[in-house]
Amino acid sequence: MSQLQFELDRLYGLGAKAADGATPSVGHEGRQRGIRALVLELALPASWRQLSSVWKGAQSDLGLPAPAIAVSGVDGLQLWFSLAAPISPNAGELFLQGLRARYLSDLGSTLVRWMTETAKFPVAPPVEISPDRWSAFVAPDLASVFADTPWLDFPPNAEGQATLLRALEPIQQVAFEAALSQLGAIEVSESREPVALKVPARAEVRTCEQVDADPVRFLRGVMNDETAPLALRIEAAKALLLGAKRS
Repeated sequence: MSQLQFELDRLYGLGAKAADGATPSVGHEGRQRGIRALVLELALPASWRQLSSVWKGAQSDLGLPAPAIAVSGVDGLQLWFSLAAPISPNAGELFLQGLRARYLSDLGSTLVRWMTETAKFPVAPPVEISPDRWSAFVAPDLASVFADTPWLDFPPNAEGQATLLRALEPIQQVAFEAALSQLGAIEVSESREPVALKVPARAEVRTCEQVDADPVRFLRGVMNDETAPLALRIEAAKALLLGAKRS
C-alpha cells in the first residue's frame, strides 16, 4: 500500500480501492457499517471565498479538525470531512445540511452538493476526470487559485497528495455529536422517521414531580442531563429557546 492509499484509508476508510480509481461498493452491509467520509461541494460560479466560510467555521465555531480541500476536476471545489468512527448516512446528511444552513444559506440548491452515500462519492483524488483535467487535494493557501478552473492540468504528485492528507485528523465521535448539537441537527432513521427516544428514569421522575409546577425547570434539567440522549437534550434546548422568544 502506498502512502497515499494509507492516508485515504486512515482518514476516509477508502484505501486502495479509492486510490486505484474504483468506487467502493456500499449496499446494505455497507450502510450497516456506516460511513467515514462526507463530501461537501460547491459548483461554479460559487467560489472558494464562500466555501472557505465552511472550512473556517467548522474549525473556529464547531471545534472540528480541518477538512481536506479538493478540486473536483470538473466544476467544483470540495471539502472532505474525515470521521474517526462510522456514522449513518442520515447523520452525515444532517451534518452537511446544517453546515449549508449556517454558512451557505445564500447559495441556490443547484450550487451546493453533498455526498453521504459511499456509492455516490466522487472517486477520491487524484483522478484524471477528462483529458488534462485532474481532481486533486490542494493546500488552503492555494485553493483560491482554482476558483475559476477547479482542476489540475497535469497529474499531481502522489507523495505531495499524501503529505497534504498526513497533516489532517479525523473528527472524533464526541466532537461530531457536539457539532450536530450546535447545528441543531437530529439524526433520523432509514425510513426518514424521527428516531424513537427513551427518556432516562431520572428524567421520568422529574416529569411527574416538576413538569406541571415548573416546565422551564424540567426542560433545563433534561437539557443539562448528561445521561439523556443527545437528541432529547437538543429538543429541550429548542423548547427553551422558543419559550424565550415568545415571552
